[in-house]
Amino acid sequence: MSIHISFPDGSVSEYPEGITPLEIAKGKLNPVACRINGELSDLTRAIFSDVALEFVTFDSPEGKAVFWHSTSHILAQAVKRLFPEAKLAIGPAIEEGFYYDFDVKSPFTEEEIARIEEEMAKIIEEDIPFVREEISKKEAENIFLSLGEEYKLELLSDIDDKNVSIYRNGDFVDLCRGPHLPSTGWVKFLKLTSVAGAYWRGDERNKMLQRIYGISFPKKKELKEYLHKLDEAKKRDHRILGTKLNLFMMDDSIGPGLVIWKPEGAVVRGIIEDYWKSIHRKWGYQYIYTPHIARLSLWETSGHTEFYSDNMFQPIDVEGQMYQ
Repeated sequence: MSIHISFPDGSVSEYPEGITPLEIAKGKLNPVACRINGELSDLTRAIFSDVALEFVTFDSPEGKAVFWHSTSHILAQAVKRLFPEAKLAIGPAIEEGFYYDFDVKSPFTEEEIARIEEEMAKIIEEDIPFVREEISKKEAENIFLSLGEEYKLELLSDIDDKNVSIYRNGDFVDLCRGPHLPSTGWVKFLKLTSVAGAYWRGDERNKMLQRIYGISFPKKKELKEYLHKLDEAKKRDHRILGTKLNLFMMDDSIGPGLVIWKPEGAVVRGIIEDYWKSIHRKWGYQYIYTPHIARLSLWETSGHTEFYSDNMFQPIDVEGQMYQ
């Protein structure tokens, strides 16, 4: 039995029922995903009816997101191989690359990051298929309960749908909407770029997780150019330049990100502030000065206490009155 598939250029072609977009694209172009009737989809999804098909390449924002999200799964698989006790949190694609959050006993060292990157290269060499499964939410809960993945169970508890999708690549499984690349071997060149602490769900009341950032590309030249851009950006990092030029310093005993301006830096800051003020005066602005704190009742009236209290300093008692 045959089906008819229409393409963005207006053409329509006949194919056997059950064909995949990957088979249609073979030898013609290099997509990383596709749209079937407008819905972003895996290239390995079988088609059984007449549809509109559009291919998505790495050059597009959606294509990069699929490519980087797939690489984040490879990262998680590598970490689980090397550190089986690690708990998986989330691993999305971001504006430039991807990250994955892990709950581990201690922060990853430089040597461990190097080992993880090597393990990722092995997984890519194994060319393991990404396999999508649509299962009931209960089945998914049983899978992640048996794996001891408490963060995945928490994510599942927030999903109202009766069915969810998971992706497997070999012995690794993750809760995920997808889509993904056809297999791990599609990721050709990658680099893990940094590690940072990150609170689960961005809430400082939750546990601090270890977040590994990375980048990947289909071509070596693209990775080389990206890493060169990072090196150039580091040279212009204000934190490094400011220290080298003796403009400012930071001290952990005071607090992270709290700047102490040295004499040279104070001069530069003063010049910038004077210029800023002169421009405002030129355009008719006038200055006022307000206190740094106010009665708690003011913030209650403004709505800040109700909506932003978690991100505000705690109230202080001044002569029986609460201020914030």
